[in-house]
Amino acid sequence: MSTTGTAAGHVVVIGAGIAGLAAAHRLLERGARVTVLEAAGRVGGKLLPGEIEGVRVDLGAESMLARRPEAVGLARSVGLAGALRTPATTTASIWTRGALRPMPKGHVMGVPGTASALAGVLSEEGVRRIEEDTRLPRTEVGEDVAVGEYVAARLGREVVDRLVEPLLGGVYAGDAYRISMRSAVPQLFAAARAHASLTEGVREIQAKAAAAQQSGPVFMGIEGGVGRLPLAAAESVRARGGEILTGTAVTGLRREGPAGWRVTAGGRVLRADAVVVAVPAPAAAALLRPEAPAAAAELDAVEYASMALVTLAYRRAGAGLPEGSGFLVPPVDGRTIKAATFASRKWGWVGAEDPDVVVVRTSVGRHRETEVLGHDDADLVEISRHDLRAAAGLDAAPLAARVTRWDDGLPQYPVGHHARVARIRAHVAALPGLAVCGAVYDGVGIPACIASADAAVDQLGGDLRAVRELTAHPVQSLHGGAGE
Repeated sequence: MSTTGTAAGHVVVIGAGIAGLAAAHRLLERGARVTVLEAAGRVGGKLLPGEIEGVRVDLGAESMLARRPEAVGLARSVGLAGALRTPATTTASIWTRGALRPMPKGHVMGVPGTASALAGVLSEEGVRRIEEDTRLPRTEVGEDVAVGEYVAARLGREVVDRLVEPLLGGVYAGDAYRISMRSAVPQLFAAARAHASLTEGVREIQAKAAAAQQSGPVFMGIEGGVGRLPLAAAESVRARGGEILTGTAVTGLRREGPAGWRVTAGGRVLRADAVVVAVPAPAAAALLRPEAPAAAAELDAVEYASMALVTLAYRRAGAGLPEGSGFLVPPVDGRTIKAATFASRKWGWVGAEDPDVVVVRTSVGRHRETEVLGHDDADLVEISRHDLRAAAGLDAAPLAARVTRWDDGLPQYPVGHHARVARIRAHVAALPGLAVCGAVYDGVGIPACIASADAAVDQLGGDLRAVRELTAHPVQSLHGGAGE
């Protein structure tokens, strides 16, 4: 067994998904020495670049929220500023009641501010139900409430089933009637606390956004795929002197004295002044159990949803697609796919890679919906083709197909998730030189994951300063030599 010694300011980051890489990048900017350990054979986690029929595509997440600064900021700082791209079209549809219908404008995660422009998506009764909102007594939300439960009480179940559910399902692959409003849609939660009328609250959110002059794109992508972001971040980490070891599973994490950590991985023992745990909840629980059993127990309780992405390439001449970037599918309509993206329409660079090829992506799988994911890849392709034929009239045979499965890929945020995260962080913060980050804590989107990494590094700042003070006095130092 080999051993790696550490000097003050050595931080081990466990996990090389976008959160772990963002943490490593920030730590290096602050002068720390960084080692990143990743069990898989590649970096990037759920961000995965690929290709189909010679066209570069994303086989994982394909866009970043641009009205938060973290993801776009990281892309710029790792050399991808010139590759940032806005969608060529953001016009999307809802496949409901047997037709593709325009996605209503002016909503917050599917919750409308008015009842206008909802005919067709909702029944006449559903539209009338929204208009009752201003006459209803206040619905208390308490410390938290399920999005679907609250919205249904204010605006009726149709709004949840045909608007909120497909939008939330696209982000969390979850059930709107279980997902926490406080954690998943904090703007809406704040509005629900401040207003008796939900539609008034939504209109206030929209007015504030307009007053803040939030112009510009809501989302951005990267030419060649968002999957390039972790690759560029890893390259930047290495260029700054950081070490990234893939195929290196961490099997042990133990405290060593009052101000240090011992990390066992891949036949090596690394000593660190601080550790950032940036892996999904089950792996994090296993690592934290010896030193932070209460945090591990909370992480054990986090549930995950699995999903699959089906990427299809068609000859353009035979693939007439409807206008727009794609469509969402309400589960209430009994379809199998939950969304389709016309990638060649949405991203100009995809269409330009090969003008004769059209790329379409579908997604299947929701929380606790395991039957469909039991099908083999060929069946998932046929299921997607069936739904694309029914929704968009796309009857051509694809030139190629790829199925990417994300087993236990998306953490679920049930009611009370914010309190669970607070308890985890309190338990972890009690151990000097330890922090956690990733999709399980503050949001599953790329900017949220990066923000959680930034918060983890900020938390460690004081711990690292304390370590430097200790190591300035050799009698007290636990990390003064060349290691074991």
